[in-house]
Amino acid sequence: MGRTERTREIARRRKRKVQLKKMRARHAAATNEGDKALIEAKVRRMSPFLVLAAE
Repeated sequence: MGRTERTREIARRRKRKVQLKKMRARHAAATNEGDKALIEAKVRRMSPFLVLAAE
């Protein structure tokens, strides 16, 4: 039996949370601005309103 829409939604949220945690760690460890910009672009695609760098 397949998954319901609600369980798929919950799975997507959980995966997004794990991915964003990894991206935050990568962003903090990045040394140059080019790498940080690439990571920020990926994060923006996953979560448009999340801000990694304090401006």
